[in-house]
Amino acid sequence: MVKVDVKHIDAFSSIPEKGNPAGVVLNGDDYTEKQMLAIAAAVGFNETAFVVSSNVADFRIRYFTPGHEINLCGHATMGTVYALRMNGLLEQSDFIIETNVGLLPIHVHEENNQLLITMQHAKPEFQPFKGSRSDLAASIGLREEDLHTTYPIVYGSTGIWTLIIPIKELASFEKMNPVTENFPSVLTEMPKASLHPICFEVRDDENDMHARHFSSPYSGTIEDAVTGTASGVMGAYYKTFVNKDMALPATLIVEQGHEINRDGRVYVHVKEELEQLDISISGTAVYVKSIDVEIE
Repeated sequence: MVKVDVKHIDAFSSIPEKGNPAGVVLNGDDYTEKQMLAIAAAVGFNETAFVVSSNVADFRIRYFTPGHEINLCGHATMGTVYALRMNGLLEQSDFIIETNVGLLPIHVHEENNQLLITMQHAKPEFQPFKGSRSDLAASIGLREEDLHTTYPIVYGSTGIWTLIIPIKELASFEKMNPVTENFPSVLTEMPKASLHPICFEVRDDENDMHARHFSSPYSGTIEDAVTGTASGVMGAYYKTFVNKDMALPATLIVEQGHEINRDGRVYVHVKEELEQLDISISGTAVYVKSIDVEIE
């Protein structure tokens, strides 16, 4: 048996057991891909990140759900950077990480006695959802009339694909009950995408959008507490479909996780460069504990 030290970091919150839990393995080069998957399954979080060496960046991060490797994960990136900094393995404020979606700049600085981590996202992409609105609503435990009719349902990506589903009322979020096994048959264009219901009615007046995130059944998890990559998509969605005249640069605040008592907050920065939207996100993180995992 091999014993593995996994750092439990909660991202997008400064309070332990809030925000989104990530597992972080700082010595990822010591494990094979098969072992990484086994470690992620043993930890059981939505994502566990592995720091590995890179020939083209300061380091590389690989991200695993309990079911498979994914290309990018916002909260696990935040957790990894925090864990590296906490353990004295990362001193610089600006650096580049290698991911499966390419090279992404990261910036860290102290703000209000907290480490604030800013992560660049890939360029936004959108594709139309052409499936059944009623089947989609049923797959998250709602009725078709709960879906917003003003704004489109679209697949969006700033590094990983998710389906953005605008919902009329905040009250609907407490009623959501995902039937995860039905997702692939509803998402005919992208059967492995996750579902990301959003709302412009919020719990906290200083925030701009509310969200939940339901994982693909292929990931081995049900719900992501506070989702960095999908929050990035929300920023691009807001500028593209909701408020095209929004002055840039702008920062939008996304609230998520309240329905499962993991409330957190993501700051989404929207800029425009060379007539393309440029998306980055910021958030805090906090160390919770070390987890000893044994694998074969």
